[in-house]
Amino acid sequence: MADPDQDSAPAPAPGSALFSLSQIRHLMRVEFSRAQRYRYPLAVLVIAVDRLRTLRELYGFEAAAELRTRLVALLEAGARVCDYLGRLVDDRLVLVLPHTDRAGVESAARRYLEGAKQTPLVLPAGQVPFSLSIGAALYDGGPEVLFFESLLERAEAACAAALAAGGDRLELAAAPGGEARR
Repeated sequence: MADPDQDSAPAPAPGSALFSLSQIRHLMRVEFSRAQRYRYPLAVLVIAVDRLRTLRELYGFEAAAELRTRLVALLEAGARVCDYLGRLVDDRLVLVLPHTDRAGVESAARRYLEGAKQTPLVLPAGQVPFSLSIGAALYDGGPEVLFFESLLERAEAACAAALAAGGDRLELAAAPGGEARR
């Protein structure tokens, strides 16, 4: 089996600042293997725009595309060189944050939540505010057995919980065998 540290990271799709679903899954697998090997923390954030379906119905698909462009710019502005941003299904994004613990996740989420509030979508009808729901799952570098897929699933479940709770929030996924944290 190839050494994950030797795998080359694929480039984002041409004309896009985002990694595709297959690319980001590969990068998560590689980064998670490194985190396990070297015992460093790793965070996965799943990010959704609150009420996106309603915004799309009210202002059209072009407005939703512009909103995604603004969101990507917001996330990239706050990301480090070692972070990876990719697409998931259903208009959600995933941000992989190596060497990031709970405090780092909370700090990043605050920046993104506040940045969304300060970056309204500008349309012919006027400014349209938007907010985010962020679900996060953490790997603390410890010896427990965990696969990157389950880390992503926990982050997705936390994002769904944030959306269900009204959005504009961060939900931290439960640690394996533990309770959810806010």
